[in-house]
Amino acid sequence: MKLYRLLTDVDTSAFCHKVSLALAKGWVLHGDPAYAYDAGAGVMRCAQAVTKEVAGDYHPDLKLGEQ
Repeated sequence: MKLYRLLTDVDTSAFCHKVSLALAKGWVLHGDPAYAYDAGAGVMRCAQAVTKEVAGDYHPDLKLGEQ
């Protein structure tokens, strides 16, 4: 089955580390990153979709970050 995650965070190195960790765990980038200004917090936010093929069946209780 193919899993999907949308990684998000403030535009800092923490976001890059989050994406790098997912890649190191076998996730694959899906599409381009997205950026948006959060006027309430006064910061830029980033998002990157990732996917991963795994064995088994999907269940809503699946912990995607542990895959």
